[in-house]
Amino acid sequence: MLSDKVCIVAGAGRGLGEAAAIELGRQGATVVVNDLGVDVTGEGESSEPAEETLEAVEEAGGDGMVHFGDISSLDYTESLIEDTVEEYGRVNGVVNFAGILRDKISYKMTGDEWDAVMNVHLRGHFALLRNAAAHWREEVSGDEDAAQRSILNVSSRAALGNVGQANYSAAKAGVLGLTRTTARELYTHNIRVNALMPTAFTRMIEAIPEEKRPFTREEMPPEKVAAMVAFIMSDEAEDITGCTLRAAGNEIGLVSNPELTRLGYNSDGWSPQEIAEEFEESIASGVDLTKTDREF
Repeated sequence: MLSDKVCIVAGAGRGLGEAAAIELGRQGATVVVNDLGVDVTGEGESSEPAEETLEAVEEAGGDGMVHFGDISSLDYTESLIEDTVEEYGRVNGVVNFAGILRDKISYKMTGDEWDAVMNVHLRGHFALLRNAAAHWREEVSGDEDAAQRSILNVSSRAALGNVGQANYSAAKAGVLGLTRTTARELYTHNIRVNALMPTAFTRMIEAIPEEKRPFTREEMPPEKVAAMVAFIMSDEAEDITGCTLRAAGNEIGLVSNPELTRLGYNSDGWSPQEIAEEFEESIASGVDLTKTDREF
């Protein structure tokens, strides 16, 4: 399925990224494994997780190399693309699972806790996407028959809102905005951009006290998310772009974009008093306006 593809997988040292890299290898891809080897809070660095993932990729039938570095750095991601092209002659797809957590209730969260999560998740997605897209735009310029390249950003259900994760939720919602915008910008250059909203048992779930975990590894193994990654990296996903994809256990699907659901019109515009009179009884009739729970 992917025997002619070279794919970069960021954050592939553990969990979902590792499972995705292994599946890509199983499908015949050459996999460039990026990971900084930090813990779930972003502390410490080690090349060991990435090296172990590459071994698993090779055991699954794939090939590849380890590329150790900070995915939030524009200089590093530029070198990641350049080194991959130098080694294999091309890059066909990139997937970005890199992430950390610094959970805390919003009114106790520090600026550093906010910035650290934004830097890895949101700037990290931008940095890898930016340099992959710049390379591909130059590479395929004027070639109408060039095969499509694929970018898969990774969001989370937390983008719908999650207590204690204002930083993580905001970053993952930002990934969706980044995906929608760049899908529009890059389609004319034969680059498709999608987002994945997965649910699986990862080290982030493992960090939660056992009695409070929402599910077990057996119920939501990361390996079941990996099939969607392999599909989106393949030519079978041609022209699928700008979508938010769902993968969780035995389920796959699509997540809708925000859309206008109700509209009220007043020929003379609206005063605050008129809105107060009409909003709940007319414009928002039948709509739950106290939104404190996620939708799925």
